[in-house]
Amino acid sequence: MYAQMVKSTGKALLSREEMSPQERAFQDRIDQGEKIEPKDWMPEGYRKNLIRQIGQHAHSEIVGQLPEGNWITRAPTLERKANLLAKVQDEAGHGLYLYCAAETLGVSRDQLFEMLHTGKMKYSSIFNYPTLTWADMGAVGWLVDGAAIMNQVPLQRTSYGPYARAMVRICKEESFHQRQGFQIMLTMANGTEDQKRMAQDALNRFWYPALMMFGPSDKDSVHSAQSMAWKIKMNTNDELRQKFVDETVPQAEFLGLTVPDEHLTWNEDTGHYDYSEPDWNEFFDVISGNGPCNTERLEARKMAWDDGAWVREGMLAHARKSQARKAAAE
Repeated sequence: MYAQMVKSTGKALLSREEMSPQERAFQDRIDQGEKIEPKDWMPEGYRKNLIRQIGQHAHSEIVGQLPEGNWITRAPTLERKANLLAKVQDEAGHGLYLYCAAETLGVSRDQLFEMLHTGKMKYSSIFNYPTLTWADMGAVGWLVDGAAIMNQVPLQRTSYGPYARAMVRICKEESFHQRQGFQIMLTMANGTEDQKRMAQDALNRFWYPALMMFGPSDKDSVHSAQSMAWKIKMNTNDELRQKFVDETVPQAEFLGLTVPDEHLTWNEDTGHYDYSEPDWNEFFDVISGNGPCNTERLEARKMAWDDGAWVREGMLAHARKSQARKAAAE
């Protein structure tokens, strides 16, 4: 979901007969549930797909700080401010874990940022929507982080070891973020009439963008087969989206809020909710750079990169001097 439009860069899905002996041995390891480690042989397509998925996941964690950072100075209580600060700090840590995991695949962090800044690598579409009220902090925690958990818990079983291990801690912290968001919504939904309206408005605006987070419908997601075979991706987009709807709708009912979908109904035959698809034209428009906050978000990231140049330069100079001193001593 944080790599919504990652396209497979390897060959089309091959049968065992079409695979080389190395590829068959590699696939056997995947099928047996073994973890692939950085020094292991891997198909080039596997490596490139991982770089794009982990890189875009990392970028999403970092860009995801921006809509929340917008409310740190305006949080209604000191406790809320401390909680939000802790959450934003967690997101920075998630980005760090994931950049480190990507670097084990032979790509530098500088290269990953260059791909982000030039548009060659994306981040999750959800972060291109504005956070207009304090209730949005509740909706982001409850819906956005809830959708993230729905996708990320299975990624603890993904086939690439460094990625799977990074997801263990990330998922634990995301569960805190979701509970924090739900608690904000619960407080507002049981508050004044204005607060209830604010909570409902936040749900109305974030419901469909949250459904889009899982990526396009399976019928339009033509690159999932190879990622599923390699266990880079553990579930299809529609499987995860359905699970999210099934778990979230009862939570909305508990809050006394209405999911903004007039066609939402419980289907006794399937044991799932029937729901309306998001506007996929809007999704592709946002992914293409035409969302409400695309320009603002990317410019903020570029500015942070430029403003931090002196720090990177100083650290590199210190490292060179340390190496020179060590060489001279030897």
